[in-house]
Amino acid sequence: MTEQTGLEALSSESRRFDPPADVAASANVTAEVYEQAAADRLGFWEEQARRLQWDTEWTSALDWQPPYAKWFVGGRLNVAVNCLDRHVAAGSGDRVALHWVGEPEGDTRDLTYAELLRQVCMTASALTELGVQAGDRVCIYLPMVPEAVISMLACARIGAAHSVVFGGFSAQALVDRITDAGAKVVITADGGYRRGAASALKPAVDEALKRCPDVTSVLVVKRTRQDVEWTEGRDHWWSDLVDRQPESHEAQAFDAEQPLFLLYTSGTTGKPKGILHTSGGYLTQAAWTHWAVFDLKPDSDVYWCTADVGWVTGHSYLVYGPLANGATQMMYEGTPDAGGRDRWWSIIEQYGVTLFYTAPTAIRTFMKWGDDLPGGRDLSSLRILGSVGEPINPEAWMWYRRVIGGERCPIVDTWWQTETGAMMISPLPGVTSTKPGSAMGPLPGISVDVVDGEGTSVGKTGGGFLTLDEPWPAMLRGIWNDDARYRDTYWSRFPGRYFAGDGAKWDEDHVLWLLGRVDDVMNISGHRISTTEVESALVSHPKVAEAAVVGAADETTGQAIVAFVTVKGTVGDAESGGDAFAQELRDHVAKEIGPIAKPRQIVLSPELPKTRSGKIMRRLLVDIAERRELGDVTTLADPAVVKAIDDSMAAAAGAKR
Repeated sequence: MTEQTGLEALSSESRRFDPPADVAASANVTAEVYEQAAADRLGFWEEQARRLQWDTEWTSALDWQPPYAKWFVGGRLNVAVNCLDRHVAAGSGDRVALHWVGEPEGDTRDLTYAELLRQVCMTASALTELGVQAGDRVCIYLPMVPEAVISMLACARIGAAHSVVFGGFSAQALVDRITDAGAKVVITADGGYRRGAASALKPAVDEALKRCPDVTSVLVVKRTRQDVEWTEGRDHWWSDLVDRQPESHEAQAFDAEQPLFLLYTSGTTGKPKGILHTSGGYLTQAAWTHWAVFDLKPDSDVYWCTADVGWVTGHSYLVYGPLANGATQMMYEGTPDAGGRDRWWSIIEQYGVTLFYTAPTAIRTFMKWGDDLPGGRDLSSLRILGSVGEPINPEAWMWYRRVIGGERCPIVDTWWQTETGAMMISPLPGVTSTKPGSAMGPLPGISVDVVDGEGTSVGKTGGGFLTLDEPWPAMLRGIWNDDARYRDTYWSRFPGRYFAGDGAKWDEDHVLWLLGRVDDVMNISGHRISTTEVESALVSHPKVAEAAVVGAADETTGQAIVAFVTVKGTVGDAESGGDAFAQELRDHVAKEIGPIAKPRQIVLSPELPKTRSGKIMRRLLVDIAERRELGDVTTLADPAVVKAIDDSMAAAAGAKR
């Protein structure tokens, strides 16, 4: 991985930002934390574990039998108690835990820690009444409403593992996940709100359960009050069952390795993988990284992670990490443009949000919408900004800092995965200098190494494959019911190392740049070029709002670069095919990176195909680029976008399918 000239240029030419003096002066952690963790890594993680409340302390920090880890062996705790009871007992029961904002204007709820605890206790008793016991699995299929958080914590309280399924997934996706997990109860709602309209959820559950005979009960939240089909004896309204339960519940402690949740993530082939996370190690790392990376001050901060609870970011940095730290946070149900394209900024203004964590895809969308919308709102409460989900291109990073952060807020660009459970690579806002577009380096207690194709470390300069060569507390404990797949997927490429599936490089300042998935690294005539690199070059053009790049099969070069681009406003002859502008962009990429990176084809589109969580569906773009039949588009926010791109590309090629 040596042909990363574009990012090398960006890393050397970009400004470096030092931590603001006011943040550094009062930061939760100092630079010495790196030395402490390097000197005694296990001791460092034991110190962070003691930030939690344990009923029984562990006898050993780590039992490592590669590739299997047990952390805080012999320790016992209750995750829900750590997120709720201990804060109430400490006198923080009146602190707001969740400011919830629904998509319809004026639809709001505030839940204090005492109220959230009461709701979780009642829900835990309701699940017990439905026959759920410690070790069972519960499927949660809900919109972004407080009952989703309550359900997750109720499961944790009684020792049942939850499997949250994103509310945009289909009935078949539910069947796959319910069946694999062996879930016996499903928690859902009549529906939710999306883009100004009520969308149904329970019909998908009803359809799925025709093929899931082992599910005995369905608990249904009234959200939109749509008419739903009802199966007597199986279906129960949340308001009927939960509201009649006692308001207190005695929680028991569970082993540190008690399964906490399964979260299914798609592989490149085969059925979705059920990533297993357990309790003690996961909560330790999720809580500490949230506290340290966001420099959380629970008494004064208002934190907002925009992720859906259906994804791991919502698990670790909307539910478990923030609540374990006693944070006050936002939870928002709808899309960024529901009620106006400044909806998010109005929420920040209204609630005085200080810590903000979102995805590069969202940031680039806001760039496309223009500076005026955030400029019309008071964002002065913000003090730290975060990025998550994919590498952020330097141009978006700078826009985020300038327009949203007012040139004063540190940006913590975080790298981690469903499998890692918690942040692994990130700056610390009061300690680390930052470069636009770089996650900088591993957090204390985390050991990463970039290796070549033979598994040999490249040292602190050069590029290759990102690996983790020491276990970490929040690491996945396996793939549910598929031990062989766990070993093969994560540990076989480089024996003794966890292979993250991502490329990375160290620049001349020993700063780490994440280059995206290795399967997003294209091989063009023997030259390895990152899709992220080409996307960054395209977005650096002043007329480009967003870009997605894929590698398409090519008889001459092996792979060829195909770029899908959205523009700011109307650009020249874009409506008639945009040939002149497309050539301008090809030349721009050649100038920024080199002729080898010039896209074979640039497709102009008003939008890119994205899931309802905001991720670009690159798989579908590859299908389009290679003129294949399109795959499943049911999880897209707007399936019509794909057809429009496909028709445009077919017309340009002079051949409809």
